[in-house]
Amino acid sequence: MTTGTANRKVHEFESSNAAETIRAGHEIARFLKPPKFLILRGDLGAGKTTLVKGIAEALDAADPDEVTSPTFTLIHEYEGTHAGKTVKLYHLDLYRIETERQLDTLGLDELATPDSIVLVEWGEKFPSVVKRSQGEIIVLSSGGDTRKITLTLKE
Repeated sequence: MTTGTANRKVHEFESSNAAETIRAGHEIARFLKPPKFLILRGDLGAGKTTLVKGIAEALDAADPDEVTSPTFTLIHEYEGTHAGKTVKLYHLDLYRIETERQLDTLGLDELATPDSIVLVEWGEKFPSVVKRSQGEIIVLSSGGDTRKITLTLKE
């Protein structure tokens, strides 16, 4: 379902298993024309990385089994295509980052290029990331394996 206001577009998806979450990632990838910088929100184990598997696959950037959580490496980089043009997909996990100073060492400015899509888990912890964000993807567990996935893009 797609809804919107004057400055926001909202797309909602439902998933009841990992395969459907990956398919939702395929659908979301259609809306992610570079450059995009989005916060990826959800509790631990909600399915954020599974969703990124679908986005990466849709961009021909990686097979789903090649996409893993960047919890300890902080950043994973993939290269794919969007509308026939090369795109860099960055998947960041800021769970272990505690201060803006630590965040500065990641070089977010260098990642946010005209050909990039940057997806930042736990970005809501940092005002500088929230300010930079062009929207968010929220993955919420709605009981069992069921997930509600909401993509909100600022226009």
